[in-house]
Amino acid sequence: MTEVLRRGRASLAFSFFAQGAAFALLVTRIPAVQDRYGVSDGMLPVYLAAVPVLAGAGSVASERVVRRVAPSVVLRWAQPVVLLALLGVGAGDGTVQLAVALAVFGLSLGALDATMNMLGVSLQRDYGRSIMLSFHAAFSLGGIVGSSLAWAGAHWELALWVLYLPVVGVLLPAALIGSRWYVDGGKGVEVEEAAEAKGDGLAFKVLLPLCLVMAFAYIGDSTVSNWSAKYLQDVLGSSEQLATVPYNVYMVTMLVGRAIGDYGVRRFGAVVVVRVGALVAAGGFVVVAGAPGAWVGMLGFTLVGVGLCVIVPQTFAAAGRLFPGASDAAVARLNIFNYVGFLVGSPLVGVIGDAWSYRGAMLVPMGLVLVTVLYARSFETRGDRYGGGHERARTADVG
Repeated sequence: MTEVLRRGRASLAFSFFAQGAAFALLVTRIPAVQDRYGVSDGMLPVYLAAVPVLAGAGSVASERVVRRVAPSVVLRWAQPVVLLALLGVGAGDGTVQLAVALAVFGLSLGALDATMNMLGVSLQRDYGRSIMLSFHAAFSLGGIVGSSLAWAGAHWELALWVLYLPVVGVLLPAALIGSRWYVDGGKGVEVEEAAEAKGDGLAFKVLLPLCLVMAFAYIGDSTVSNWSAKYLQDVLGSSEQLATVPYNVYMVTMLVGRAIGDYGVRRFGAVVVVRVGALVAAGGFVVVAGAPGAWVGMLGFTLVGVGLCVIVPQTFAAAGRLFPGASDAAVARLNIFNYVGFLVGSPLVGVIGDAWSYRGAMLVPMGLVLVTVLYARSFETRGDRYGGGHERARTADVG
C-alpha cells in the first residue's frame, strides 16, 4: 500500500503541475487571444467571465458524477479535455470557435479542479499527515513554467497554436500515463445520506466559513494577479519593466511557501498556520496601501504571497476533515467559491479604485483576508490526525 500511495501522490502532483501550466498559458496570453479573434475591449470581459462561471458549473456537475464513478475516472478524462480546449483557443479562427473552446475549457476546468482536490484530500487522509500543500506547490510550479513559456512565445512572436501545440503534445500523453496510478479514497456516503444524519442546512452551516475563506483568499489572489503591475506603475511610479516583477515574485513565493508549508502544519497545526498566514497576508496589503515607493510595494505583494500560499490548500483539507463521509461533495461545493473569488476580486478592486483610490482599494482584500482569523477554528476538528501539531508514528513508512 505504501508504494501505491507514493505513486498516487506523484501522479496527482503531476496533474496539478499540468493544470497550473495550462491555466497560466491561457491567462497570460489574453492580449494575444484578443488580437487573434478581434475581440473588442467591451466584449473581452464577457468572454473572460464565462470561464469561471462555467467552471463553477463544472464543479457542481462533478459532485453529482462522482456519486456514480470514482473521482479518478473524472480526472483522467477532464485533464485531456482542458489541454485540448487550450489548443482549441489557440487554433480557432472565429469568435464562435473561441466561445466554444472557452466554454469547454471552463466546464472541464471545474471538474478538473474539483476532482484533483478530492483525490488530494483522500490521499492526505490515507497518509495520515499533511501533504495537501505539496500538490498546490506543484500547481504553482506549473504556473511559473507556463508563464515563462508564454513570455517566450510573446518574445519570439509565436502564433498561439505554435506555442500551445508542443506543450499539449507533451503534457497530454504524460497525464494519461500518470492517471494509471491515481488513488481513490473510500467512496463514503452521498450528500443525501449525510443530510439524513445532520441535516443539509446544518451541513452547509458548517461548510460556510470555509466557503467564505476560499472566496476571500481568491479575491486577494486576483488582486495581486490583476492589479499589482498597474498599482506599481500608476500609483507608485515604477517603470513598466519593474511593474512586471511583483507577480513573478508572488508566484515564486507561493511555490516556496507551499513546498515547505506541510512541515509547518505538521509541527504547529493547521489552525496556527492558517491564522498566521492570514495575518501576514493582511499585513502585506497594509504595506502595499501605504508604500512610499515601488520597492516597498513589491515587499508588500511578496508578504501577501507568503500569507496566502497556505490558505487555499488547507481550506480543501479542512473540508475533507469536517465531512469525512462526504468529502468529495464538500470539496466540489467548496471549489465553487474559488471561482466566486476569482470573478469578484478584480472588478471589486477596480470599482473601489476608480470611485475612491487604489491605495484604499488595497485595504478591502486586507479586511476580507482578516476574516480568516475569525474562522480559523474551522480548520481543526476533533480527532484531527494531521492538523494538530504532531504526526502519527504509523505514517513514518509513507514517503
